[in-house]
Amino acid sequence: MIEGADYFVRVVEFPRGVNRIGFVLLNPDGTYSVYLNAKASSAQKKKAMRHELRHMVNDDLYGEKDIHAIENI
Repeated sequence: MIEGADYFVRVVEFPRGVNRIGFVLLNPDGTYSVYLNAKASSAQKKKAMRHELRHMVNDDLYGEKDIHAIENI
């Protein structure tokens, strides 16, 4: 899917009050960790995974990009 990129997907219960379905983190070794909310439906998780993969493809986690500008795209 993403040539040369390693990523790990973790499905976990997000803490109460966290209203997200997923997010991606850049690990110190250059790999990514995608976290998906275990409470979300399968369809929601798939949509969130596609969204987070786009962040990886677009290199959104590198540099000084404004998160609000990235998420509004």
